[in-house]
Amino acid sequence: MNESENLTTSVAEAASNAGASFVEKTSSFIAWLKSFVTWENIFKLIGIILIVFVFWIIYRLILRAIKKVPAKKLSAQKSDIIRRFVKYAFYVLVVMFILSCFGIKLSAIWGAAGIAGVAIGFAAQTSVSNLISGLFVITEGSIKIGDMIIVNGITGVVDSINLISVHVHTLDNEMVRIPNSTIINTDLINRSYHSKRRLTLKTSISYKNDMTKALEALKKAPDLCPTVLKDPAPAVWFDGFGASGIDMTVAAWFKSEDFLQTKNDLYIAIKKVFDEAGIEIPYNQLDVKIKGENE
Repeated sequence: MNESENLTTSVAEAASNAGASFVEKTSSFIAWLKSFVTWENIFKLIGIILIVFVFWIIYRLILRAIKKVPAKKLSAQKSDIIRRFVKYAFYVLVVMFILSCFGIKLSAIWGAAGIAGVAIGFAAQTSVSNLISGLFVITEGSIKIGDMIIVNGITGVVDSINLISVHVHTLDNEMVRIPNSTIINTDLINRSYHSKRRLTLKTSISYKNDMTKALEALKKAPDLCPTVLKDPAPAVWFDGFGASGIDMTVAAWFKSEDFLQTKNDLYIAIKKVFDEAGIEIPYNQLDVKIKGENE
C-alpha cells in the first residue's frame, strides 16, 4: 500500500469517527432533552407561564395607576422614575421566580452579585456618585422638566431628569448632558422655580436734569409694559452718583415665561418716558483738542 492510499484511509477513518462521535453526542443531547419533557415539567411550565402572566397583569395595573396620579401630587419626573423602578422590579421578580422553580439556588447568585457589585463599584465610582446624587436631585424637587436652569455657566431648559444625569437644551437648541453630581456640588440657579420673577434694570440721567421729574417719569415706564405685574408693584429708586450721571434703578415683577418680552418692553418704555419728559441719558464723550503750531 503506497503513501497516497494510507492517507486516504486515514482521512476516511477520521471522518467516520467524527461522524460517529457527532451522532453519539446528538443522541445524548436529544436524550437529555427528552428527560425534561415529562408531564410533571409540562405542568410546571404551564403553571410558571400562568403565574408570570398574573405578575404581568399586576405590573400593567400598577403602571396605569401611576399614570393616573394627578401632576399636582406626583410630578412628571417622579412618575417616570417610579415607573422605571416598577419595571426593573418586575423583571427581577420574574427571573428570580423562574430560577427558583427550576431549583437554582439564589443564595449563590446573590453572593456572586455581591462580589461583582463591589468590583464594579470600585471601577465606576463616578457613576455611583451620579446615581446617588440623582436620588437627591429627584427627591429634593429643586428642578422639574421644563424649568430653565443655570449650572456651571450652562443655561438650558430641562428635558429629562435621569438617575445619572439631567438633559437640557440650550437657547441655541443644543443638547447638554449635566451629571447629577455636578448639580449637587455646584450652585444651581432655577429661573422657573417660582411663578413670578423680578427684573431689575439700571439707567442714568444727566446731572443737569431735574431728579424729581426724572423719578416721576421713570415710574411710568412699567405701566407701558403689558407683561409687568401690578402685584407686587414695580419700584423705582436712585442708586448713586456716577462718574457720568445720576444712577437710577427700576424693578418690575413678571411671570417667568415672559422674561424676554418684559425685558425688551421695559427698555423701550424707559427710553420713551425719558424722551417725552426731556430727560437726557448721558453717555461717555471724548473731547479732542488739536493744538496749533503757534501754541
